[in-house]
Amino acid sequence: MDFSPRKPDWPWLMSMVESLDLAGGRRLAFVHHPGRLPGIMFCGGFKSDMTGSKALSLERFFVKEGRAFTRFDYTGHGASSGIFEDGTIGAWASDAIAMIDEATSGPLVLIGSSMGAWIMVLAAMARPKRVGGLVGIASAPDFTEDLMWGMATATQRDVLMREGRWEQPSAYSDEPYIYTRELIEDGREHLVLRTPIPFQGPAHLIHGQDDPDVPWQATLRLASALQSEDVTVELIKSGDHRLSKPHELRRIINGTQRVLDAIDGGAEG
Repeated sequence: MDFSPRKPDWPWLMSMVESLDLAGGRRLAFVHHPGRLPGIMFCGGFKSDMTGSKALSLERFFVKEGRAFTRFDYTGHGASSGIFEDGTIGAWASDAIAMIDEATSGPLVLIGSSMGAWIMVLAAMARPKRVGGLVGIASAPDFTEDLMWGMATATQRDVLMREGRWEQPSAYSDEPYIYTRELIEDGREHLVLRTPIPFQGPAHLIHGQDDPDVPWQATLRLASALQSEDVTVELIKSGDHRLSKPHELRRIINGTQRVLDAIDGGAEG
């Protein structure tokens, strides 16, 4: 199997993007492939969309295996409606929960990349009967508090509180990231690492130790917070934040398969 991160090249993977209409005129763009359960739903990162290399590579592999697979864009991301700067952790978690409720069926494994790992935890807590397993990639739970606010300078904090936003250069975009006061304050209402996380299913958490954006220790904190006894942490010494190289994608796929096997084994038992 070729794990190269590229756009899917099979006609049966080139699914038409669907829309999920929500209250307030919001519209979420998504792609859903029906298939064998438990299904998989991919939760992307901050300012990422569902056409990223990890989402497409995972879709390409698991759909070929006959597994149900769903990817989507949060409000203000990609092909969904809304303005990115208006988004918050709570709103994006609500998007993920709406996708679980309206676009998928049966048991799910959630895969969360960076911010998406925080979103997947919130979604799992909100829908414990639907979410059976978790896969975290460069997990960044609580990042608005621990990384944005916690590492901001006094000047940046002053600008944020006075003007409601600050701009931060990004290594992933020609345009700066815009962080809002609402994003920080809403994030404080959704922190997950301060208390035990009531999730009992299998989890596989992968992080690169050369990640310049999110310290790999964040994944250890997440592993410790999860109440499940079946949590595997995999550190890639040379891995960066993207974890999109072929051998890294292979590890993510293998970790996801481990979680699926654990759920299947538990069901059989």
